[in-house]
Amino acid sequence: MLENYFPVLLFIFVGLAVGVAPLLLGRFAAPHRPDEAKLSPYECGFEAFEDARMKFDVRYYLVAILFILFDLEIAFLFPWAVVLKEIGLFGFLSMMVFLAILVVGFIYEWMKGALEWE
Repeated sequence: MLENYFPVLLFIFVGLAVGVAPLLLGRFAAPHRPDEAKLSPYECGFEAFEDARMKFDVRYYLVAILFILFDLEIAFLFPWAVVLKEIGLFGFLSMMVFLAILVVGFIYEWMKGALEWE
């Protein structure tokens, strides 16, 4: 019974080792010489000009939400494409309805001007 869980435990241990080993290596092997340039705030290679709490335009968030939405759409399309022969016509039509709803939403956003950047 426990031998069924061995691959899962091995995966967890290897994942932890890959994540923790570089951190420990950097902590103990790297020289510790802080200076003003290393400790300064870094933003695109130059000092920040404005306050960190400045407001963003709402269109930035709309574009970000659209990116996440279409990214998730692609995440659903890959497994669907792999099992398309097994799920048959019902699976195909279900995905076409899903894609149609997304396309209608995209056209609505486009017509409302949410994708226009000034």
